Amino acid sequence: MNPVDEFKKECQDRIKGYSINKPLKEASALFMKSSGDAKYTYNFTWLGRPIIQYPQDIIAMQEIIWQVKPDLIIETGIAHGGSLIFYASMLELLGGKGHVVGIDIDIRKHNRVEIEKHRMFKRITMIEGSSTDEKIAEEVHQMARGKRVLVCLDSNHTHEHVLRELELYAPLVSVGSYCVVFDTIIENMPKGTYADRPWDVGNNPKTAVQAYLNEHDESMVDVEIENKLLITVAPGGYLRRVR
Repeated sequence: MNPVDEFKKECQDRIKGYSINKPLKEASALFMKSSGDAKYTYNFTWLGRPIIQYPQDIIAMQEIIWQVKPDLIIETGIAHGGSLIFYASMLELLGGKGHVVGIDIDIRKHNRVEIEKHRMFKRITMIEGSSTDEKIAEEVHQMARGKRVLVCLDSNHTHEHVLRELELYAPLVSVGSYCVVFDTIIENMPKGTYADRPWDVGNNPKTAVQAYLNEHDESMVDVEIENKLLITVAPGGYLRRVR
C-alpha cells in the first residue's frame, strides 16, 4: 500500500473507532449542550460575514464541496449570509461557473446590503420568499436543470417545514452529492431547550429526515461524516444520494 492510501486507511480506521468510543461520544454530547446554551456558533465569520455554524460542520461542507464539485448549491435560510459567502468562495476555488442560490422568507436590508457588496456576490442569487412556496421551488428547479446539485436546508426547523423542503429540493440532488439537513441536533437536546421557538424534541429536522427516508431509499445517512465530526449540528443529517 502506498503512503497516500495508507494514511487514508488510518483515518478511516480511527473514524470507525469513534463510533464505539463511549467517553469521546459523551464528551462531544456534553460540549454540544454547553456550547448551544452559550451561543457558541454566533462567534464565527467567513470572509467577514457571520456564519453561525460549528467550525466542524464548515470543514465537513468544505470536504463535500471539494469532493462533489457542484455546479449549483441551493441553501434555504440566509440569515447574515456567511454560509452563502462560504459556499461561493469554495466554488470560486473550484473555478468554472458554479453558483449559489439562497432562499429566505425575510432577507433583512442590512444583511442584503453586506452580501451584495461582497466580492463573492458574483456567484450568488438571493430569492426572498418561503422555500416551500411552489412558485419559488419551480424557479429553483429551472435553475438546477442540467447541473450537478448540492442542497443545504437551514431555515424553519419544524418537522412539517423541513419535510416539505426535502420533498421539494432533495430530488434535485445529483447522485453522489448531498442534501445536508442542519439542526437535526434539536432531537438530541433536552426537551424545552428551544422554549421560544416552534420546534422541539419530536418536531424538528431530524424527525423530518427520518420520515423522508422511510419513504425514499435513493438517499442514505453518511454516518462516517457524523462519526468523524463528533461535534455537529447535523447528526443524521448528512444525506448522500446513492441512486
